Amino acid sequence: MPRREHRPVTTHRYAELARVVRGGFVESRHYGSVVVLDPTGAIRLSAGVPDEPVLPRSTLKPVQALACLTAAAADCTADSTAAAARLVDALRYGPALAIAAGSHTGDDRHVELVRELLATASLTDDALGCPEDWPEDEATRERLIRTGAPRARVRMNCSGKHAAMLVACVARTWPTRDYLDPAHPLQRHIADTVSRLAGTPVGPVTVDGCGAPLFGLPLTGLARTFQALVSAPEGSPEAQVADAMRAHPAYVGGWHGHPNTDLMRALPGVLAKGGAEGVLGVATPDGHAVAVKVVDGSPRATTVIALAALDAAGVPVTGADPLRQVPVLGGGEPIGAVTATIDWTTPRSTQRTD
Repeated sequence: MPRREHRPVTTHRYAELARVVRGGFVESRHYGSVVVLDPTGAIRLSAGVPDEPVLPRSTLKPVQALACLTAAAADCTADSTAAAARLVDALRYGPALAIAAGSHTGDDRHVELVRELLATASLTDDALGCPEDWPEDEATRERLIRTGAPRARVRMNCSGKHAAMLVACVARTWPTRDYLDPAHPLQRHIADTVSRLAGTPVGPVTVDGCGAPLFGLPLTGLARTFQALVSAPEGSPEAQVADAMRAHPAYVGGWHGHPNTDLMRALPGVLAKGGAEGVLGVATPDGHAVAVKVVDGSPRATTVIALAALDAAGVPVTGADPLRQVPVLGGGEPIGAVTATIDWTTPRSTQRTD
């Protein structure tokens, strides 16, 4: 293969999206790209390089959950076996579909649900292909460490997605041992589903942190996947995924201080899912959609940026006012904030880097 040249990335290609202000001093700046689609699918606002491919990471989980559901249900008819129908019903169960589309924090309720989903396919934790990990929920992690419990695959934030993939494979009588291989029929179906919703071919293709294939997309294509989920006809598989996430946001994230969960609770009907390395997708019930990529990889400002983008597009976000800035602490007390500073009118070629 020819060697790929990696050119230096300069911030002037991107927009300044957020600032970190400490005691009146601008301490840090976050650069990146953001795009807002109106309900017709047209680009309403953009900044940075929204047509550049990004790796969506866990932001793609709602589409992966959708693909698991449609794969499992593809051969499910009135003549299907009771076992196959039971597996499809297990994936359609609201909390299970939400955890398949989410990045849970690994508390006991999440683990119980993942194990219930695996059990419908006569599988156990050992079938999961994700790495062993500690739970992200701090209280649960501290309790497990105190009791001497080891890291576990089922506690890893992607175990819900992996359980759904395994259930889909069993429903279709596909092999489970190599379910993470990009050539596996499930992963090919996921890639096709991502491409269909995004309206563009996937690429680059690599491996996510959990071991699953990861499909790159232009940021605008990522926004289109979220728009497709909230705009789908009632009762469709796309709508089922969106409805499950919005009805059970604690299974998408967690019960305590998770940004995706908090945003969906603050703005009922909004769909939100973030991913590692500063990626976030958000869509509103009326069909507006936002996708954010912060190029330094920090997620701390992504919700702030997305809410500012919706506000700039004329979408009411007043219910989420507490989420529109992140406190900056000094000695444990607020001394500043992380706030959005998107300049929608500055041409890319003249974005400031000072």
